Amino acid sequence: MSVAQPIFILGSQCSFTSLVWAMLGQHPETYGVPELNLLLTETLEEFALSLRGSRQFQSHGLLRTIAQLYAGEQTLCSIDMAHRWIFNRLHSMTAEIYFELCHKVSPLRLVESSHVYATDLEILNRIYNTFPHAYFLHLLCHPRTQGESIMKIANGAMAILEDWIDYSTEPPVVEPQYGWYKLNSNILDFLKGVPASQKMTIRGEDIINEPCFNLENICRWLNLNWDESVSAALLRPQDSSYASYGPYGTHLGLDPHFLKYPALEAHKTTGVVKLEGRLSWRNDDKGFIPEVLQMAQEFGYE
Repeated sequence: MSVAQPIFILGSQCSFTSLVWAMLGQHPETYGVPELNLLLTETLEEFALSLRGSRQFQSHGLLRTIAQLYAGEQTLCSIDMAHRWIFNRLHSMTAEIYFELCHKVSPLRLVESSHVYATDLEILNRIYNTFPHAYFLHLLCHPRTQGESIMKIANGAMAILEDWIDYSTEPPVVEPQYGWYKLNSNILDFLKGVPASQKMTIRGEDIINEPCFNLENICRWLNLNWDESVSAALLRPQDSSYASYGPYGTHLGLDPHFLKYPALEAHKTTGVVKLEGRLSWRNDDKGFIPEVLQMAQEFGYE
């Protein structure tokens, strides 16, 4: 089935992925969807079964997307329709559903960002096998900035869900740096098998501090048009149809911090963030583990 190959933004949680996704999704040649998470599983039935209970929020992005694309709005009624849409396709492969959504937005190129994909190398390989000509943007974030952002969301609930816990202390401590290291390690391993022309790695801080320069480079790499009107559109991520909370019961689908503050100005970094020193989310004097320090330094962080 021939479709315009999508663009996947990969990164750890709270790594500017939602913001950069929204900016790229404002390009006139793309369509940004929230976290579909479709390719977590092989079939849609497996997808529906796996995202129950504490993981139900990971289906919000797909429901909001279906509501918007097929009803033209995100309301309680259109979300009900989205649930029926999924139910009627439960025996489909998730790849088939993804192709259907790509066709729905054609000729635009679909853009998705989801940190959950990077939790398992098998999932990343499933994406590549489904879309062998897709483009992959690996977005980086300073581990201290990322850790502090995660801990601001329900006291680290996302890290707790993934069991990123330091059990060597009493009591155990929520430790988001474990997730930062694991997800970035998986992404780096995955990208080794992706052609150089289809992958790019960039620090989110660089995009935010010099948006026009870096967004132009990204767009040219993606073979997307670039001019002043495109630049102006990309600098308004808040204009995305998904850049706010969704209807009751499907309010997420993106980084909660982005949904609350979708404008670029709200994400500008101030001051110098250092790797050395104790971590604000811990009660002891421990800092980053050696593996995190080494990887962060390789990414250019100090």
